[in-house]
Amino acid sequence: MIHLDDVRLTLPSEAGPVDILRGVDLDVTPGESLGLVGPSGSGKSTLMAVIAGLERPTSGRVRVAEHDLATMSEDALALFRRETLGILFQAFHLVGTMNALENVAIPLELAGARDAFEQAEAGLGEVGLGHRLHHYPSQLSGGEQQRVGLARALARKPQLLLADEPTGNLDAETGQDVVELMFRLQAAHGSTLVLITHDPHLAQRCDRIVEMRDGRLSDAPAPAGQAAD
Repeated sequence: MIHLDDVRLTLPSEAGPVDILRGVDLDVTPGESLGLVGPSGSGKSTLMAVIAGLERPTSGRVRVAEHDLATMSEDALALFRRETLGILFQAFHLVGTMNALENVAIPLELAGARDAFEQAEAGLGEVGLGHRLHHYPSQLSGGEQQRVGLARALARKPQLLLADEPTGNLDAETGQDVVELMFRLQAAHGSTLVLITHDPHLAQRCDRIVEMRDGRLSDAPAPAGQAAD
C-alpha cells in the first residue's frame, strides 16, 4: 500500500536549509495499521503530508496504492486523494455553515455520487450520530464533531486512512470512544491506517509502531499483549 524509498525533504528558512526528512524508508502492507510516534518537530506530520501527496519530497520515491506520486500532476494528485485517501484531523476541520449530514456528503458529492446524502446518513449512523444529522458543528460536542470527521474520512471507503492526532482535542473518555470506533470501522472497511499520535497506549492498538526522530524512522518495539483489532 505504501512504499517510501530514501525520502528526503529540505525546506528553506531564514537561517538556511532545514532537513525535515532525512532518508525515510517505509513499507506498509494493505490492511495494516501503523502507529507513528515521536517528539514534536520530528517530521511526523510532514511525512503524512508526503504520503498524501500534499508535500513533494526533495528526493526519493513515494509510491502509494500503486501510484508513483512524483510523476503525478497537481490535478492527478487531487484525484488520487479523492479516490484513495481519508484524512482525520486533530482539529476536526468541519465546515461550520454545514450540518453534519452535509459535511459527510461533501466528498461523496465531489465524487459525483447520486446518493451522496443517503450514503452520508448511513455513515453517520455507523458512528452513532443518526439522530444528529441536521446539527451544525457548533451544536455538537468535541467527540461528536470528531465522529462526523471520521464518518467523512471513511465516506468513500478509502484504501488508506491517515489520522493525525485524532484524539488530541478530546478528553480521555471521549478520545477512547473515538479510538474504538476508528479501529472498528477501519477493520470493517478494510482500510490501511497510518496513525500519528503522542499517546503510547493508542499507538499500541496498531499492528506495528515506528518512531520518528530528527527526520528518520526506526522500528519501535510493540509491548506484550498489545491489541491489533
